[in-house]
Amino acid sequence: MLLQATVLFLASLATARNVPSNVQQFYDDHINRGCSNPLSIKYGDGQGSDSNTVYCGDSNVVFLKGDKGYADMDIDCDGANNGEGRCSNDPSGQGQTAFKDTVKKYGISDLDSHIHTFVVLGNDNSREEGNGGQAYDPQDDNIKPLSVVAVVCDGKMFYGVWGDVNGGISTGEASLSMGELCFGKGSVSGDNGHGEKDVLYIAFPGDDAVAGSSVNWKAKSATEFENSLASIGDRLVKKIGDSNAVKTFTTKIKASATPAAGHKKGTKHQSWEDEE
Repeated sequence: MLLQATVLFLASLATARNVPSNVQQFYDDHINRGCSNPLSIKYGDGQGSDSNTVYCGDSNVVFLKGDKGYADMDIDCDGANNGEGRCSNDPSGQGQTAFKDTVKKYGISDLDSHIHTFVVLGNDNSREEGNGGQAYDPQDDNIKPLSVVAVVCDGKMFYGVWGDVNGGISTGEASLSMGELCFGKGSVSGDNGHGEKDVLYIAFPGDDAVAGSSVNWKAKSATEFENSLASIGDRLVKKIGDSNAVKTFTTKIKASATPAAGHKKGTKHQSWEDEE
């Protein structure tokens, strides 16, 4: 009985994280206004809508910002066990993530969407898909592969890592495990995500944001893995809204450079691992 109670207590930890007041203030301050410092062209949401989402720099973080609201959450089942369970219906699933070789040093073959709460950032093949598209690499803004990302969803906050790259021009993607922490077990699948533009993804620059050897990469559940990111994530989110934070991002794109909507996820650009 004691062991069972302990397991249930630990399982509740990841579902009980409230949104810190400074993060909630950031969420409320930005949701109904545009991005004052766009770092990319406008991308689509993977639902066939107009291209209306940019990577935005503010308060020394990078976040996804739509013309109205933030971003949605499509489910990325790429990586280990990509064809199993609720990932078996993913029409664009691939057998590896963009940082497969990097994560191997932590003793796993690749990220597993069922366990690792990861987020998809960056758009790789935009240039090839025409219409003046420009690829966006978060590393250009000092966001490191496998760095911690805070996700605000359904009135809660969870931590993930930057674990994959979109091969086309879609934004707003996360692993199955992140989607289920946000919206409930069985609520999402490889072919059914969360369509509302109310999910805030916050990425942090610098080496100190990278989830390294202290993280439980061999976790057996999403709860275990997400909890192991908390010490890094808690430290990072405290800086959000800090008036002393140095704003290092500069507007680098032309507002007229907007790709066509409706493209689906393409192949991953594996050389991104070599750009650190």
